[in-house]
Amino acid sequence: MSRGPSPIVRRRRLGGELRRHREAAGLTGEQVIARVGWASASKLSRLENGRSRPDLSDVLDLLDLYGVYGPEREQLIAIARDAANTRGWLREYPVMTQRQRGYAELESGAVDIREYAAAIVPGLLQSPGYARTRIHSSLWLPREDGDRNLEAEVAARLARQAILNRELDPPRYEAVLDEAALTARGGPPEVMREQLDHLCRLAQLPNVTLLVLPRDARVAEWYLPHSAFSMYRFADPADPETVAVETLVTDLVLTEKPDVERYALLFERLRAAALPAEQSLDWLRETARAMGASGGRTPPRPREHSAARP
Repeated sequence: MSRGPSPIVRRRRLGGELRRHREAAGLTGEQVIARVGWASASKLSRLENGRSRPDLSDVLDLLDLYGVYGPEREQLIAIARDAANTRGWLREYPVMTQRQRGYAELESGAVDIREYAAAIVPGLLQSPGYARTRIHSSLWLPREDGDRNLEAEVAARLARQAILNRELDPPRYEAVLDEAALTARGGPPEVMREQLDHLCRLAQLPNVTLLVLPRDARVAEWYLPHSAFSMYRFADPADPETVAVETLVTDLVLTEKPDVERYALLFERLRAAALPAEQSLDWLRETARAMGASGGRTPPRPREHSAARP
């Protein structure tokens, strides 16, 4: 799939614009619901918070109520259409869970992707065996999705990775990979060796930068990141830069500028503490070789590199 506007980001942008116009009109949510005649009081909240796919007729009702006309109205209508256009995503990834599809929407529409991996290799970087291990390892957890198809989910996760080497506008991708995410705890020896080899190949793509954060690296003044996270920037500068934080039961999607700036600063600190790209690739190669030579036992650490870290 070629790059296009991300529906999830357009939903959030549209919601923010509608909320701004409502407040400028001096209307409360209850007043809006009463004037447009909607049956559900939560409908406006979901729309303004970007949590539901917008119906164009609903958006037109709100624009009429708020007195939005001319070029701005046409722009918001176009954004609403992008926000509602999920048919292409459903065709591309018919077996994805809702959570996977949300990440696919962010990834495919992005021009820049930055990720920090604390304990799990990011989905865009997972080898087939590692992806299968990760998904299989969570099947015992109760899920709202109902029945799950392991191989279908693996195939969908791997399909997402096509954006990294697509011919048309691949995103610039950078990841800081904590050493803890690359150790034998993540899967059987053959799976982790496959994963390390896969990372070595991806690191040689011109648009991909992988940085390894050794376990003894000091981040700023002994800072410890609270969780893994992903950051996305889009071609349209009016689409908000977005941070996604995956948790066990849901995903936090942040677009408020102060929140995004805090994560951007943290990523810069993590990047500064990590090994440079060439030394990270050496680290991955040496660890893969050592893991193979050790017959699956936890290998000794690769030789120390001379990278200066804070």
